[in-house]
Amino acid sequence: MKIKFKLNHKDVNVDTTYSRRLLDCIREDFDLTGTKEGCAEGECGACMVFIDDLLVNSCMVPMANVVDKHVVTIEAFSQTEDYRQIEKAFMDTGAVQCGYCTPGMVMAVYELVRKNVDPSPEEVKEALSGNLCRCTGYQSIFEAVELLKKGGFFDV
Repeated sequence: MKIKFKLNHKDVNVDTTYSRRLLDCIREDFDLTGTKEGCAEGECGACMVFIDDLLVNSCMVPMANVVDKHVVTIEAFSQTEDYRQIEKAFMDTGAVQCGYCTPGMVMAVYELVRKNVDPSPEEVKEALSGNLCRCTGYQSIFEAVELLKKGGFFDV
């Protein structure tokens, strides 16, 4: 069955089933590998994408839920100025090690920025709690958010 949706600002049609996971479609049909599979249970955040500006775990989304929607992956987001600022903060604080969680973590940081212009440390931890990282210990990621805050990034 043909499923029509917008992927990274382009209209697409894919021949698939309604029950197939969005994650699999993104990676296999469109070769967009920045969206990772970590847990397949919606717990790790490695597969985060935006659907109509809502941050979701794509491993939990059946293709039936993206019909006529707009899906944005890290590949499209990485072309924005917002991404470049988040990337710089991550690099400046050493918030990237193996990089597996980074795309999802970046998407979650951006979602935090959009919802809270002055997050407390507790609010940052809560906002990023859906993302698992085995390498950094999280502190450098929290420092990256603080650096963004100090640099005026949250004054959007």
